[in-house]
Amino acid sequence: MTDWAARIGWVVGLALFVALVYWLMREGWKWRGTLQGDLPELPSAPDDPGPARLSMSGRYHGSTTAGQWLDRIVAHGLGTRSRVELTLTDAGLDVVRPGATDFFVPAAQLREARLDKGIAGKVLTEGGLLVVTWAHGDRLIDSGFRSDHAAEHNEWVDVINSMINTNSTEGAER
Repeated sequence: MTDWAARIGWVVGLALFVALVYWLMREGWKWRGTLQGDLPELPSAPDDPGPARLSMSGRYHGSTTAGQWLDRIVAHGLGTRSRVELTLTDAGLDVVRPGATDFFVPAAQLREARLDKGIAGKVLTEGGLLVVTWAHGDRLIDSGFRSDHAAEHNEWVDVINSMINTNSTEGAER
């Protein structure tokens, strides 16, 4: 014979424990967002950003404090993973995320693009992630993207870094 009362008690206890752990994780996520409340609102794309230099569809894996690949930024929806449509123009980087907050990184705020193997919560093979470093307020942020066609990553790194070098050289000549 099976003791159904004890079995049901264990199942209910386990379900309550799982619910508690989930609730604590959710509260931690909200607390992190509160701690990052000093982060300014994300800019939106200009009405006419100009012709696209590059475009890509893929996945947005999140944003972290620059150089600290485990310090996820969750404020303003930057911690939400989603599909992404990236468009690079002379005005900047337009990040369109269905089901999540879109944002725009002006060209003057771009600092670096590189290939990396991971960002908070996502680890891939070496060079499997396009990481774009940009300034927002007084913070430097790393945002991680993975194209549906990983061969595109190298071109994105080259074009973004050449844009940054061109912009910084133009500013020095003035």
